[in-house]
Amino acid sequence: MELFDSHCHVYDDRMPDGPPAALDAARAAGVTGMVAVGCDRPTSEASIAVAQANDDVWATVGLHPHDADQGVDTIVDLIGNSGVVAIGEAGLDYYYDNSPRDVQRTAFAAQIQLAHEHDLPLVIHTRDAWDDTFDVLDAEGMPNGTVFHCFTGGPDEARRCLDRGAHVSFSGIVTFKTATDLQAAARLVPLDRMLIETDAPYLAPVPHRGKTNQPAYVAHTAQFIADLRDVRVSEVAEATARNARQVFRLG
Repeated sequence: MELFDSHCHVYDDRMPDGPPAALDAARAAGVTGMVAVGCDRPTSEASIAVAQANDDVWATVGLHPHDADQGVDTIVDLIGNSGVVAIGEAGLDYYYDNSPRDVQRTAFAAQIQLAHEHDLPLVIHTRDAWDDTFDVLDAEGMPNGTVFHCFTGGPDEARRCLDRGAHVSFSGIVTFKTATDLQAAARLVPLDRMLIETDAPYLAPVPHRGKTNQPAYVAHTAQFIADLRDVRVSEVAEATARNARQVFRLG
């Protein structure tokens, strides 16, 4: 059974026993591929470094909405590095508002344009900002291979993503007992439009909730979604792995 963690920060020193141990644990759990995601220049550089050192890891270059005030020009020169397969994570976060909202929107639009210019997929972070996220996307045009990472909406938001041709990625949050709307969305999204992820070191799924997350734990999210949909876990694992390889054009 093949698993693919479509979004993690495996370069992070908070990985249990360090990044190399987390990579080994992921492989032992059946994870055959991981996308290491950048949030600013240093983490984009770290993503590239871990991707270039490991054949089963790929990188993104992006500016998280928390860091939007740093300016997209701080990451542009990293896009051409080997191992880079997407732009992001980019988007809007109105929950924390760590950068002004107008600055977030400007940075998001600029990264959508970078995805178009470089013909790369786009990884989106959105929190408490659905309407503005869709407005910016509609104005700039949806890049081929757009992924809503760590999806936290319900069925209505899932339909809006699907209607625009995007893929929807579920994290360990879907396993939380209170995540009923999210679980309804996980039933709705077709398997051929679904990805799974850890967002490690954050958001560890049940039964590891509250602990430091790692890519190996994507297996728990796959199992939960399989149980939710009453299908074999291999069906969820193989579909989401296949989708990830298609979206990120990994062959």
